[in-house]
Amino acid sequence: MAFKRYVEIGRVALVNYGKDYGRLVVIVDVIDQNRALVDAPDMVRCQMNFKRLSLTDIKIDIPRIPKKKSLIAAMEAADVKNKWESSSWGRKLIVQKRRASLNDFDRFKVMLAKIKKSGAAQRELAKLKKQSSS
Repeated sequence: MAFKRYVEIGRVALVNYGKDYGRLVVIVDVIDQNRALVDAPDMVRCQMNFKRLSLTDIKIDIPRIPKKKSLIAAMEAADVKNKWESSSWGRKLIVQKRRASLNDFDRFKVMLAKIKKSGAAQRELAKLKKQSSS
C-alpha cells in the first residue's frame, strides 16, 4: 500500500501555512477535491485547502459535520493532544518552538552544554581506543 494517511472525516491535520500555522485541526467534511471543512476547539470552523494541511496518523471517530461540543468531547476521548505531543513529529515541533524562544544567554548555555557533552564523548572514545590497542 502506497498511502497510509487518507483525507477522511475525523483525520487530524497540522496546518502548515497561513494564520493558523502550527495548529492541529480536524477534518469535519470534504468540500471538493481541493478543500476541506476543518475545525478545532480554539478556532472558528472554516474551509481550508489541502495544500495547507499536513495529515497526521491520528484519527478520531466522529460523524460528518459534528457540533462543536461533540467534536471537543471526541477529541478529549481520543486524547489527541497527548498523542500528538508524544509523537516524534510533535516532539520535534515542540523543541523547535522552545529553541526559537531562547534568549542570548540561554543559547550560550546550550553551546557550553554541547561542548561539555562532545568532550565527554571524545574522552570515552579515547579510553576505548586505548583499551582496544593494548
